[in-house]
Amino acid sequence: MSGPAERWSGREGTVGDATVRRALPRRGHRTVGAWCFADHLEGRGVDIGPHPHIGLQTVTWLLEGQVLHRDSLGSEQLIRPGQLNLMTAGGGVSHAEETPPGWSGHVHGVQLWVAQPSSTRDGAAAFEHHAELPTVDFGAAVATELVGPTSPARRDTDHLGLDLDVRAGRCEVPLDATHEHALLVLTGRLRVGGESFASDELAYLPPGRAELVLDAEEPARALLLGGTPFPETIQMWWNFVARADAELDEAATDWNAGHERFGRVASPLARIPAPGR
Repeated sequence: MSGPAERWSGREGTVGDATVRRALPRRGHRTVGAWCFADHLEGRGVDIGPHPHIGLQTVTWLLEGQVLHRDSLGSEQLIRPGQLNLMTAGGGVSHAEETPPGWSGHVHGVQLWVAQPSSTRDGAAAFEHHAELPTVDFGAAVATELVGPTSPARRDTDHLGLDLDVRAGRCEVPLDATHEHALLVLTGRLRVGGESFASDELAYLPPGRAELVLDAEEPARALLLGGTPFPETIQMWWNFVARADAELDEAATDWNAGHERFGRVASPLARIPAPGR
């Protein structure tokens, strides 16, 4: 099965000092596998003060620059290109993303969220950093496996995240035909099934494909996100992923009241209050 890919375009906004283009979520299609959020960001820095999460994992991946992560678990971790930060929120966690002291360069990367299934979404928070990740060659592309069967990163569902560093030429990436996939172009331009996709365009591929063929006339960079279609209906608002409005309201109230479920972050940045719904 290899029909044309569905084209989605990112919506532009601002986070800290960075410009972001948001590819996920979108109306009518909130998840791709368990992936429920994708922000492609570029700017002079990030600097997002302490804020909370529930029911999700944050996945931070940089192409350029540095970001300092601090969280309510006591983690303080500098991340550089080629390294992975993954934070599991469970029933509640808070964190800040900062421009490291003395850093004044360009930052280019992606912030992703993964919805946690009901079996783990009320569990304990956790943080992990992976300085090295597995890679594999697919013709003209080198794929780095952020999350997947051979990555050391935690997975609560059957999902996959690959960074594709594509040289000029053709690459053929094997797919699990039971998964749905989305290819998010970060730099350059890629042809998918004869159609051209530019930076910040996403090619959505429903289940049924056993292979993704990409052609590039010049170097390009893209993320391939996929997984088993998420079996639960999620509610997303602000920084929370839940199953009901009441959970979102409770999380916002708890955060604004300084509830212990979200802990404290040792960050010099101002704490961000939950907005009204």
